[in-house]
Amino acid sequence: MSFEENLGPGSHESPPPMDESWWSAVLTEEEKGSGQRSRGPAGYMGERNDNRGTPEDWAWAKELYEKDDTVDLNIIGYNRGGLLVEAQSLRGFVPVSHLITFQPDTEENERTNKLGEMVGENICLKVIEYDPDRGRLVFSERAAQAGPGRRVELLDSLVPQTCVSGEVTNITRFGVFVDLGGVEGLIHVSELSWGRVRHPADVVNCGEQVEVQVLSIDRDQGRVALSLKELMPDPWENVEERYDVGNIVEGMVTNVVKFGAFIGIEDGLEGLIHVSELGDGSFLHPRSVVREGEHVRVRVIHIDAAARRLGLSLRQVSQNSAEEDESPIQSEHTEALSSF
Repeated sequence: MSFEENLGPGSHESPPPMDESWWSAVLTEEEKGSGQRSRGPAGYMGERNDNRGTPEDWAWAKELYEKDDTVDLNIIGYNRGGLLVEAQSLRGFVPVSHLITFQPDTEENERTNKLGEMVGENICLKVIEYDPDRGRLVFSERAAQAGPGRRVELLDSLVPQTCVSGEVTNITRFGVFVDLGGVEGLIHVSELSWGRVRHPADVVNCGEQVEVQVLSIDRDQGRVALSLKELMPDPWENVEERYDVGNIVEGMVTNVVKFGAFIGIEDGLEGLIHVSELGDGSFLHPRSVVREGEHVRVRVIHIDAAARRLGLSLRQVSQNSAEEDESPIQSEHTEALSSF
């Protein structure tokens, strides 16, 4: 059986490189669907040619960022994604997820009303991203709560492969942001669980305290890559000791694709039934044989822990397999999988 198409969670993609524009992605998420312009004297600060400013003002923004200092700015506008602030001759943006007075589950109408009520007020902020070439200047009220110099201090103290704790502040389709006490780190979706994650919101909640492992630190960009799954047992670590080729096990169909079906055997451990092992005869699509959520009995036909691949067969399970004595492995997992 070929495993060239086995692209399930057993072969997780690596997290995005640290130089990826995380905040750009966050702003895109929070601006998504927002066709209206900001309420106020200017449009969204990211619009082309709207935020060129002067070299002196960008030098001021750079100094604020490098010193990790706070600044009080006036709110001059808003849109569904956040607030627009006046920063010298520049326009700065404060994403909603970086405002401490907003709950993540606030209804959109209520959020819009609250943002509008803040226009004209002053707010204490820190610069978290500046890019003169793109006219991008992003601030955070949440980061300002840590006080001046805290970001630099925290970044200097972080060490890869160590554990830290923080609060989940924002959940996007590509991952989860965690406030470490002055710096936000990102748990990429591939680092949330050893198993399949349909959406990060299925794993954590905003406001939740989590313990994570530091993967890498980019001190120049002030970005930290984190992992939740590295603090959990890896189900592939001893898979060849727990399962043998020929074992019949139970699992649940987690995904059906044109080349076969993925079966969840344990939390984070999935195997593939290649289309050729689904059954005898011909059928139009694997969905003609199995469907997502269905519990099935399958035979283990291939184990490769190093490549994180587990080959399964539905075809090789005889019709009277239900009456056969369960293998020790099967007995061990049947009860656990009954509530899967």
